[in-house]
Amino acid sequence: MNITVAPSILGGNLADLRSSLVQIRGSGARWVHIDVMDGYFAPNLTFGPQTVQALADSKQDLFFDVHLMLEHPEYFVGKFAEAGADLISIHIESRCDVAKTLQIIRTLDKRVGLAINPETAIEKIFPHLDFVDLALVMGVYPGFCGQKFIEHSWEKVEIIRKKNPILAIEIDGGVNGDNARLCIQKGANILVVGTSFFKAPDPRKFVQQIEHV
Repeated sequence: MNITVAPSILGGNLADLRSSLVQIRGSGARWVHIDVMDGYFAPNLTFGPQTVQALADSKQDLFFDVHLMLEHPEYFVGKFAEAGADLISIHIESRCDVAKTLQIIRTLDKRVGLAINPETAIEKIFPHLDFVDLALVMGVYPGFCGQKFIEHSWEKVEIIRKKNPILAIEIDGGVNGDNARLCIQKGANILVVGTSFFKAPDPRKFVQQIEHV
């Protein structure tokens, strides 16, 4: 299974997001991870649809992986789809009708993702795995870049991979050059990197080392 590195633009230059987009493209990465938080579901406020739309003017062939850490993502999936998202992930812990909201994303002709937090029992997402394109396992508690990876997150990755050998599994939070290999060995094939990517002396080499472990 091919490995994809998805730099999180939240870890870049927030005063000049386009420059961060240029840096991601220059590294050879094909995906851009965009963390959207509402200040309620996660203790941070980040980007809205207008930000994604502004960046979409410069996305070229980059794939916009939009991660909605929102209490009510059902109110926003349409707006992010219009703004330029290619994949939209919502959380199993959100207060929406999860199955219905996933179906809405599908009808918008976008790839569908379902995310799960560290404290949530993995069984919660099982009823939806056959419908989604991607399962997103959080390696940290949602909110901020630079957190340390929570080791038991690998267990969720392993369980999902055993249940579905071909599903895309993304791991988000605390991923770096030291633990990327183990993330992949456990079954993840899409790795979100934030601080570790933007602080790398050579981002292109950083991406290549992970994608070819």
